[in-house]
Amino acid sequence: MTKKVFVKISGRNNDKRIPSRVLEEIVHRHIQDGHRYIEVEGYGQHGIGGRLWDAGTEDVHVRITGQSGQRAGSLGTANTHIEIMGPASDDVGWLNAGARITVHGNASNGIMNGAAQGRVYIAGSIGARGMTMTKRNPRFEPPELWVLGTAGDYFGEFMAGGIAVICGHSPNPAESILGYRPLVGMVGGKVFVRGNVTGFSQTDAKRSTITDEAWDWLQTNLDRFLKKINKPQLLKTFSKRSQWQLIEAKSPQEKVQGPGRPPMSWFREQVWDKELGRGGLIGDLQETERGTIPLITKGEDRRFVPVWEQGKYMAPCQASCPTGIPVQERWSMVRLDNIDEAISMGLEYTPFPATVCGYLCPSPCMASCTRNDEYMSPIDVRLLGKAGEKAKLPKIKRKSKKKIAVIGAGPGGISAAWHLTIKGHSVTVFDTGDTIGGKISSVIPGSRIPKKTLESELERIKTLIPDIRLKQTIGKKEFAGIKKEFDYTIVAAGAKKPRKLPVPGIENALFANAFLEKAKQNKIKPGRRVVIIGAGNVGCDVATEAHRLGARKITLIDIQKPLAFGKEKEDAEACGAIFRWPCFTKKINKKSVVIQAGEKIEADTIVVSIGDVPDLGFLDRSIDIQNGFVAVDRFNRTSVPSVFAIGDIIGPGLITDAIGAGRRTADSIDRLIDGKNPDQGEMLPMVNKERISLEYYNPRNVADTLGECGTDCASCGQCKDCGICVAICPEAAIERVETDDQPFMYKVDDNRCIGCGFCKGACPCGIWELVPNTPV
Repeated sequence: MTKKVFVKISGRNNDKRIPSRVLEEIVHRHIQDGHRYIEVEGYGQHGIGGRLWDAGTEDVHVRITGQSGQRAGSLGTANTHIEIMGPASDDVGWLNAGARITVHGNASNGIMNGAAQGRVYIAGSIGARGMTMTKRNPRFEPPELWVLGTAGDYFGEFMAGGIAVICGHSPNPAESILGYRPLVGMVGGKVFVRGNVTGFSQTDAKRSTITDEAWDWLQTNLDRFLKKINKPQLLKTFSKRSQWQLIEAKSPQEKVQGPGRPPMSWFREQVWDKELGRGGLIGDLQETERGTIPLITKGEDRRFVPVWEQGKYMAPCQASCPTGIPVQERWSMVRLDNIDEAISMGLEYTPFPATVCGYLCPSPCMASCTRNDEYMSPIDVRLLGKAGEKAKLPKIKRKSKKKIAVIGAGPGGISAAWHLTIKGHSVTVFDTGDTIGGKISSVIPGSRIPKKTLESELERIKTLIPDIRLKQTIGKKEFAGIKKEFDYTIVAAGAKKPRKLPVPGIENALFANAFLEKAKQNKIKPGRRVVIIGAGNVGCDVATEAHRLGARKITLIDIQKPLAFGKEKEDAEACGAIFRWPCFTKKINKKSVVIQAGEKIEADTIVVSIGDVPDLGFLDRSIDIQNGFVAVDRFNRTSVPSVFAIGDIIGPGLITDAIGAGRRTADSIDRLIDGKNPDQGEMLPMVNKERISLEYYNPRNVADTLGECGTDCASCGQCKDCGICVAICPEAAIERVETDDQPFMYKVDDNRCIGCGFCKGACPCGIWELVPNTPV
């Protein structure tokens, strides 16, 4: 449809102004439908006629009636022709990339700002800061601005290219055709002015003679300009050469070399050599040979050198994992198609990869994923966790003669026993309960963990750790006997004693753990109304279990904003649970909770869920206690060197905190058995997320398979061996080499490297860093 018939588009619909973005989309749809002549009735919309790339190389003609709004023709393409049938607002032709724009009237401020190509014709005068910060690509024709009248203040500020023609045709001629302080910071381009010009920057610009070639160009293009604005009769008026003057940018040499400025050779001979050169004050210390230094330096002359910092930093996911799992290494294995190895690696860090990493953990690793910073979906580590259900048992090292006791078969105790067994030591686990797993097995609702997954992992643990003694009575006497019999003891008894609420009628309430234990065995009927005092995650578990067992009006009250988060809170809200705060419990009746405001909340079952504390009655006086918890050092060692403590008995935390503490404590004990210092050194610092480049990844992609996750993982701080740095280096200074110490590394040839930093800028993983070069 290239026939010259204008399709008319109104900027109003049902007496309402259409937003600028929507109007632009309408114009694009018409161009996509084949229309090449479009008339837009503007109502102040911005950017009309700009960015019309849909027509390819075909010309598009846009006529604007009404009010065009700011930035008409901004980012205009070379095949776009725009005609504004009246005055125009600010920034006509802003960042113009080739559009031809005609304004039949005056135009406001910022005309042709930042333009690189194209022409703008103004049939009137313009406001301030026209033709500022223009530029010139020598591959294309320079940008041009033609003004029939005068220009406002600060015209041509920081002009770096292009041609401006100011005709000065005005019923009220100004004292200066270019307004106040024109051409400040001008570094390129030229300006033809008809009339008087005063006050332009003498530092940056100069008057030049109009050559015959320049005059012929001006006359030819004046004729075209005047015809475009329908004023061809003015050509004769504008044809007097004496009325015109040409102003151009000064060259860098003209700007810096004033009259009488000595050349550099004089300075070297009369000042430098005389005072500091050979024979001068420090001539005997001179070792530098005189000569030219290349414009682009290499070797020792570089200001900065690139360094491949593989293994120097920890990825954010690993740094945030309480268990310390090197998540990015597992995704690297997946990328290399070593999926079984990646899955099995989980068992090197936790005995519960599926139960905890796959289901129970709130996934701080995913919360810290660098992709979140760019509003991308984080890599779903839970997929790897769930796959760990079928992982093969790790190999056990040669047995040692050392015996270690673990008191408590919860997540922390099992983790410690698991890792010590793998390291080849004899471990005995003691627990007062009738099953292993602690609260995972006895308290956490089955809705959060598939029964088959939990049972599978518990069986795997029993296979690896054969000596697990359940239903044990552990008092002071038994604890003393264990300490004496075993070389090392790990106390991981957890926090099983509920915090009591000091209010009348507390005997009418159940405590959260007792409720959850009965609920998991379907041995309780909570009724239809349940009130839960304490709105943390455990309280949310109570709510979901109560709903499963028939409750329909569930209220969680708290003295502060509820601390619940993650899946537990989402599940409680999905059950219709109501969160209320601040609510201070005054009294608990058999069928209601009275809060301090006097309100009575009816309930068939009342559950108190304000946390648990450790029961430390079995410990003797040799173990230091602080604020109700066992005191430990940074190795989880108690006041008795052979006794360690981990998990909730030393302070409240996540399940993953206890599992991580179990692994680290096992490592410390293993080092002590080997006669080493338990200190394993400082952890690696986390890589700065700003070093990671996510531009290589599709932000809309949501990876839902192991393969996709491996591909989309940015491998923060760990080289993906992608070779982008080798491909992008302009001097071919980087090569990939294989060594005996590691599968690969990337080396820099100092004799080729110019220290440009392209490798750092392009690296997806943040491996490359530019560091200052050692001074010569």
